[in-house]
Amino acid sequence: MNGIHPIIRQILNKRGITEEADIHEFLSEKPSLTYDPFLLKNLEAGVDFLLSAVKLGRKICIYGDYDADGVTSVSLLLEILSHLTDNLTYYIPSRFDEGYGLNKDAIRTIWEQGCDLILTADCGSVSWEEVEYGKSLGIDFIVTDHHNINERPADCILINPKQEDCSYPFKHLAGCGVAFKLAQGIQRKAGLPKSVLNEVLDLVAIATIGDIVPLLNENRTLTRYGMRVIDSRRRPGLAWLIKAVGLTNEKIKSENIAYIIVPHLNAAGRLMDARVGVELLTAKDERKIEECVSILIKNNCERKKIQEEAFLKCKEIISAELSGDLFYVIAPKDVHEGIAGIVAGKIKEEFGRPAIIVTESSEEGLLKGTGRSIDGMNLYELLKKHDELFLKFGGHAGACGFLMEAGNLGELRARLNREAEALYRENPGLFDQSLPIDLVIEEEDVDLDLAMELEKLAPFGCQNERPLFQIKGVRPTDVNFMGPEKQHVRFSGLGARGKKVPCVLFRKAQEYCGLLQKGEAFDLAGYPDINVWNGETKIQFVLRSIK
Repeated sequence: MNGIHPIIRQILNKRGITEEADIHEFLSEKPSLTYDPFLLKNLEAGVDFLLSAVKLGRKICIYGDYDADGVTSVSLLLEILSHLTDNLTYYIPSRFDEGYGLNKDAIRTIWEQGCDLILTADCGSVSWEEVEYGKSLGIDFIVTDHHNINERPADCILINPKQEDCSYPFKHLAGCGVAFKLAQGIQRKAGLPKSVLNEVLDLVAIATIGDIVPLLNENRTLTRYGMRVIDSRRRPGLAWLIKAVGLTNEKIKSENIAYIIVPHLNAAGRLMDARVGVELLTAKDERKIEECVSILIKNNCERKKIQEEAFLKCKEIISAELSGDLFYVIAPKDVHEGIAGIVAGKIKEEFGRPAIIVTESSEEGLLKGTGRSIDGMNLYELLKKHDELFLKFGGHAGACGFLMEAGNLGELRARLNREAEALYRENPGLFDQSLPIDLVIEEEDVDLDLAMELEKLAPFGCQNERPLFQIKGVRPTDVNFMGPEKQHVRFSGLGARGKKVPCVLFRKAQEYCGLLQKGEAFDLAGYPDINVWNGETKIQFVLRSIK
């Protein structure tokens, strides 16, 4: 394959993509790496059962989760099945009163509403007891999920690439990705036009980015096509939200989804009712859409406020009580459980340590925990080693959630710190917070051509991070601090050969204020980016660090 920018080729090779066919597929505008949905264990049986239920006029309830993956999964299945039946409803449990997954009270409520088939989305794999209870009422179940199965699996039609004996080649679909594979099966067997699948790929892209699953293999294909659907603004509610948050004239990037769109969808489930997200994504009425967007924006603003308060509380606890720990298990008072996961992630980023935030459960004597981990420390496997401490737990390498008795908190903290110490002895670089630099480049390399070529590597996210570059020996000139608190800065980086690189640093300007004002040479870490302002296109080097 000719015509590939040499820096792009170096990056791909460094990331293990070396074969020409694989490089072509990765860079293609029309990627083709997908798999037959019927390779998923039980998917054909699930499709056949659903189509039979539709034919018989049975009432189907789609049961989801309260995060962006769950909300998009429910929306996708509602949209696909609505082409076949109107006998549909959905249910998303309350984070606070019910918690994650199926529960008996919800199942009874659904049964009382006349539903006799529950189709789960992004949950249910290990809900054996709840499924048996539903069966006793005469309810059938089809479970679609992507979470690890560490307990007894539900005894029903279970569609999950991670279940035993599933031969599906790619194990890392988001929950909405699994729902999409079911939709593919429905489309084929029901003879629906392929356009119905294309129209829901925006939902798959949001979920795949938002749930932090690897943006490789089939996920990359689904997300790339999904991003195009997002850019088309076909979905009225999503288009309205994009406009309302200030992304009106932009081509949407994966970072926009990760840091703007997904937090707004998550905000409803974190603070009140996740159904607002489903209503937004499925609504056609402008008045309803406007109402939903208003609620999501209001919730997200409130989320940011309480999140920052909780973050400061946790930092104080670390400083006062946990400064010597390698694994932070933090139990702040009066912290909203809906933002615990975000705060754990912020703690992880700031301190380079895995973190679990523990909050009080609505059940007396019980605690809920939400954790985020660093590279090289599989949180799910660590918890699994100590599962006797939990009433319930689940998650994956980078994130976890659990329910435990309050009396086990101290023991959990001690055990996880011992685990972290053992891993640190095996890998002394475990807590190294230095940025992962892909390549060292010269200032002359930073141009619009490179920036445009780098966009071919998008969408960026889990296991396909935006490449970072280092430029050595740059001297700052034309320094201009910006923002109400001078938190941003622009300057020209003067290289040894006289070439200037336009640099910008967001949010962290004060951290480097002294260094910038000295005017001495330093090394830059960041990436070339295209800056469009007032109709003019220019190159800029977006900084991640200076040293």
